[in-house]
Amino acid sequence: MIDNLEYNTEREHLIIPEYGRHIQKMINYAKSRETKEERNKLAKAIIAVMGNLQPHLRDVPDFQHKLWDQLFIMSNFGLDADSPFTKPSKELFEERPEPLRYPQNHPKYRFYGNNIKTMIDVANTWEDGDLKEALIYTIANHMKKCFLNWNKDTVEDDVIYDHLYELSGGKINLRNSDEDLSDASSLMRSKGKYSSKKGHKKTSNRQRKRY
Repeated sequence: MIDNLEYNTEREHLIIPEYGRHIQKMINYAKSRETKEERNKLAKAIIAVMGNLQPHLRDVPDFQHKLWDQLFIMSNFGLDADSPFTKPSKELFEERPEPLRYPQNHPKYRFYGNNIKTMIDVANTWEDGDLKEALIYTIANHMKKCFLNWNKDTVEDDVIYDHLYELSGGKINLRNSDEDLSDASSLMRSKGKYSSKKGHKKTSNRQRKRY
């Protein structure tokens, strides 16, 4: 009895392990049949068993097409049987997909992030007026906050104005502006300190009685 034990390391590799080894053996047996009529009969029986293993997918469109494709894949495309669908080819199955192109942005001032450049480009498309001016100063304040996240000390407004002028391609010029940006302490203020009202005492749920 010990001599007949099988170990997974010695068994045949399962192409689709989700169906188990018995389905794989059934497919191998169907491949070994000499007549095509017998192979077709066994293929339909195997498809029925595969469908019973996944009853929750029976209403999925093209479910039968998927089962037949998996049947030929598990046979390593060696099962000579008729299929109601187009048989998949081994070359197409082994073909590697084309690599996806990932947008590579290399901004000069990375501490501002890529979204700042998008916001600046949007501001350049707006007509001059109070709304555009408010947007520009909002962008400048956000740039100052991003700069302070990178450099905790301080930053002069003139530095932010120079960077804004450069990133906007010279279309936004606040270098001669008399208006100051928000103070550094207010931009870096922690929200946790002001999350609860003064004098309000938090109670734990453990102190409450549950009925």
